[in-house]
Amino acid sequence: MSDNSQLLSEMNARTREVFRRVVQGYLDSGDPVGSRTLTRSMTEKVSAATVRNVMSDLEYMGLLGSPHTSAGRIPTQQGLRMFVDGLLEVNELETSDRRKIDETMGQTGDVSGLLDRVGAALSGVTQGASLVLAPKHEAAIKHIEFVPLAADRALVVLVFSDGHVENRVFTPPLGATPSSMREAANFLNALAEGRTLTELGTSIRQEIANRRQEIDTLARELVDSGLAVWEGKGESYERLIVRGRSNLIAGGEEESVDKIKTLFDDLERKRDIVEFLELTEDGEGVRIFIGSENKLFSLSGSSLVVSPYMNADRKVIGAIGVIGPTRLNYGRIVPIVDYTAQLVGKLISNQS
Repeated sequence: MSDNSQLLSEMNARTREVFRRVVQGYLDSGDPVGSRTLTRSMTEKVSAATVRNVMSDLEYMGLLGSPHTSAGRIPTQQGLRMFVDGLLEVNELETSDRRKIDETMGQTGDVSGLLDRVGAALSGVTQGASLVLAPKHEAAIKHIEFVPLAADRALVVLVFSDGHVENRVFTPPLGATPSSMREAANFLNALAEGRTLTELGTSIRQEIANRRQEIDTLARELVDSGLAVWEGKGESYERLIVRGRSNLIAGGEEESVDKIKTLFDDLERKRDIVEFLELTEDGEGVRIFIGSENKLFSLSGSSLVVSPYMNADRKVIGAIGVIGPTRLNYGRIVPIVDYTAQLVGKLISNQS
């Protein structure tokens, strides 16, 4: 049992109710909740002094805090985490939200266009910022070719079995020639048929280890550097789509705007982005990260509600999330993110 779970289980009914009502009141309004407000809504009739004593105990436990000189309290990050894990009531997906998401999915187009629309729809429905981590193309490879462009530049072209074509410019090893590029391409194409890029990368490393003496040094370096264009850190997933930056800035308190801008600057630089998907791979379903629980959000104090989406083989291939202040309406956001992720997974599987 976690420390938070134990704390919650040890609370009596009154303490638990005070805690729940303070957190819920804060999530609803963003304002500190005072003892007089709670006294009017408590299940049992208690005095304001009794409620204040309970709130003081909760503050001592690290679950509530006083923002200013106000007599009211707001939840700490630990308090929010305990509420989300133990007391959060997740609502049914609202019909209007479902309809807006379904309308987005119903439009025709490729996966890239679909994910763009999903990001915009999530941002609009939640009035937060949306985050969509798009999968890299994982169809089987049909053909690979290296094209010299200049002494320090070359193009690697991938043709997939479904007709999709990708190409990227990279820096070849010193001394690479058209003939060494042909040799490298021949080596790759002999291994590539029927394999995805990820599977090919694994096979190549094994094959190079087995045949190191037979493979020309330049060809080996060319294979390594050309493949690194796709498999290097930060390139594990095709791209990140972020929508609704203005929502967070417009809705943020004045002193938080600079922190939110820093968050989006980090997002646009893709710093630590790949961690989002890794964080969701521990289990299916929606996960909630509050403030400093994710280093990317520790400065801005934002929360991330995120869910992976999967292909037909139940393999995690991307993630969808909503970014907002820590006082997000988690009960409403969780089913929106969950439903959207499941729908995207089904649509991508159907297009495969």
